[in-house]
Amino acid sequence: MNRRTVIRGATAVAAFAIAEGTAGAAFAGTSSSDRPSDPSSSTSSAYSLAFDSTAWSYDSANDVYYQTGKVYVTDPAAPDIENLSIYVPGAYLTATANDDGTTYTATLDPKGTVGGYSGRTAPIVIPVNTPGYAAQKPATSYSYSSVSQYLTAGHIYVWPGLRGRDTSTATRSDAAPWGVTDLKAAVRFLRYNRSVLPGSTDDIVLFGMSGGGAQDTVAGASGDSPLYHPYLRTIGAAMADAQGRPLSDAVAGVMAWCPITSLHEANLSYEWNMGQFASTGTRASGTWTSAYSADLAKAWPRYVNRLGLRDEHGRRLRLTESGDGVHLAGSYYDHLIEVITTSLNNFLSDNTFPYTITTMGGPPGSGQPGSSTTYETVDDYIAYLNTAGTWVTYDAATNTATVSGLEGFVNSQKNASKPVGAFDGYSRGQTENGVFAMGLNAPAHFAPLTRDVVKANEATYATYSDWSSDYGSSAYDSDFAQKDSVGKDMAWRGDAYNPLYFLSPAFDGYRRSQPARHWRIRTGIMQGDTANTTEINIRLALQNYGIRDVDFATVWAQGHTMAERTGDSTTNFISWVASITGK
Repeated sequence: MNRRTVIRGATAVAAFAIAEGTAGAAFAGTSSSDRPSDPSSSTSSAYSLAFDSTAWSYDSANDVYYQTGKVYVTDPAAPDIENLSIYVPGAYLTATANDDGTTYTATLDPKGTVGGYSGRTAPIVIPVNTPGYAAQKPATSYSYSSVSQYLTAGHIYVWPGLRGRDTSTATRSDAAPWGVTDLKAAVRFLRYNRSVLPGSTDDIVLFGMSGGGAQDTVAGASGDSPLYHPYLRTIGAAMADAQGRPLSDAVAGVMAWCPITSLHEANLSYEWNMGQFASTGTRASGTWTSAYSADLAKAWPRYVNRLGLRDEHGRRLRLTESGDGVHLAGSYYDHLIEVITTSLNNFLSDNTFPYTITTMGGPPGSGQPGSSTTYETVDDYIAYLNTAGTWVTYDAATNTATVSGLEGFVNSQKNASKPVGAFDGYSRGQTENGVFAMGLNAPAHFAPLTRDVVKANEATYATYSDWSSDYGSSAYDSDFAQKDSVGKDMAWRGDAYNPLYFLSPAFDGYRRSQPARHWRIRTGIMQGDTANTTEINIRLALQNYGIRDVDFATVWAQGHTMAERTGDSTTNFISWVASITGK
């Protein structure tokens, strides 16, 4: 039995993530013979891959050269989106004004330095700002304030537009994997033009949160994967340099805050981690969805045990049956409790009391008011955690806490905020169903692991009064069979958007890509947006793969945000980039 059969059963595993992007910088003044050849020159395309070094604009007040609106492929599906902006510290370029009085021709200044970097060594940072897997709209005008911290640190900032679930039209679907495809095309554009651009294309770093964190995780895990080649060729991405040598879309680093990813199994992990402890809403007794929740929770241990994950000591991590709950025992369960305990103890170490905790009132940007509570002492805070039952014990002498189990933690800190079928909804009503849509207003099922649960228990669900045959497994099979504009079915698309497909030996894509060398993952432990296991499994898979630099933390008392133990996210990100580039 091959790996694909082991993990997928009768159908292919599907998953996805999210992306967000940035744009890079360039330099000019080279002769035409020095420029990369343009493969679009023999076609009727109106777009060229060659970067125009004579078209820089200049912000004299802040000493920044920039360009906006450069289409980064030769055959864009959406040129109003598939273009990038690039922002460069002035010290990296030597420029002369053009006759038009507004633009500049610029060449690399090898002596110019900023923050310890030169024009040849500066890292290129690319934001991936795609909340809810929406598009990242390209910049349409210049703003220094949004990039100032990065440029002051010596970074080159590249902001690419990326398509998303909200930009499909009646004739074009921008659903997965187009967001990550566009991101990869932008990276390839930078490498195609490396002879005329400042910055190190060996040090490209992606950063994003939520949907953006998911898409940069996918892009970081899937560098140079052949799954993306048909999509890249369709839009005229740079596939080779002037000498015909293949170009790479692999990146050096990934910063992911709260990545909502690994969606092929997310319905299952959500119910195991949180849903099994809930009893209201779609999990209320007497509903078919309550039975569905229990079945999804039972399916997840079987899946995670087949991944073969190991901790840093080489211990195989597995879930085993327990007297109470669904598989709340075993080495994987112990590892999860260790992560939760470490998070709480980091919080106690990082902070002093009195301490005020502020919680968000809803998703970022929702405008819903949050609430703040001040705890005078650590004992007061521990008492609050144990309000509904003791699950934390505290040793004042060492200022450390011990977490006894998952149920108490979930009921206190991580309630299920999504309905059963949290990602691939049984009525195709979840955000992620739109990420895999087959066209405008055509959300689709994408998760075979979910379909397998429905098929195995469909006869039981049909005995409930709130069941509809529309929720049956045939609806999943129908969606899985459809092919997109490139001729690929849901299995192909799902694999392309599943980071574990590239990182775990349980999948066929294992060691068929070039994962990023450096990772920084942060997540707020209170978020109800995804299971704790999402980020944990990414971390474990990276470490098991052999990636040595995985900086991971689950941040106590924070939710779905750019969570940091201390300090602010931008400053910490910039410091991390310095650490991985040797500065």
